[in-house]
Amino acid sequence: MELIIHRFLPLTTVEGPGKRFCLWVQGCSIHCEGCGVPWTWSKKNGTKIAVEELFLEIKKSKLENNIEGVTFLGGEPFDQAEPLGKLAQKVKELGLTVMTFSGYLYENLKIRKECEALLTSTDLLIDGPFIKNQLDLSRPWVGSSNQRYHFLTSSYKHLEDQLHKVGNKIEVRISEDGLVSINGMATQQTLDELFDRNEFKNIKVK
Repeated sequence: MELIIHRFLPLTTVEGPGKRFCLWVQGCSIHCEGCGVPWTWSKKNGTKIAVEELFLEIKKSKLENNIEGVTFLGGEPFDQAEPLGKLAQKVKELGLTVMTFSGYLYENLKIRKECEALLTSTDLLIDGPFIKNQLDLSRPWVGSSNQRYHFLTSSYKHLEDQLHKVGNKIEVRISEDGLVSINGMATQQTLDELFDRNEFKNIKVK
């Protein structure tokens, strides 16, 4: 079984609680206006990879980085619910947590049979489309005020009343050829201010 992905990071600390492996799937059928990553919409731009191969990368990260969980982003994870559900089940067998983002509403996902395995394996679900005129980065990991946190297991239930204490952060990585990749949550103004600094004048941004 295969997934179409955009990329993955073996270790991040800004895409959910603690140290995590993060997987961006490729392909989204929702196409939110103002989406920060519209290049993840088309599956044609993705890379096919076997679920087992990704699982081995996650096992490696657990061993080398002591991650506590895996985060699934997009694109839209539930557009590939069945293979991602298989991967999530394997992740849980490692004793890791699963955090999943979706532009669909939880109520609608629950009635879709193909989403059952992924939902059952998810500890923290963030749902709802990004709505441009409801932009709000005051809460961690979400981009607009309509988006919701669903604590589907007890793993992160303790965070429910502590979210206001968790600030949004970004990570910036610069490759040897000068290509910059960014992940996390920030406004466009913040990014513009960051890359207006002299040390970033002559680099390419991904």
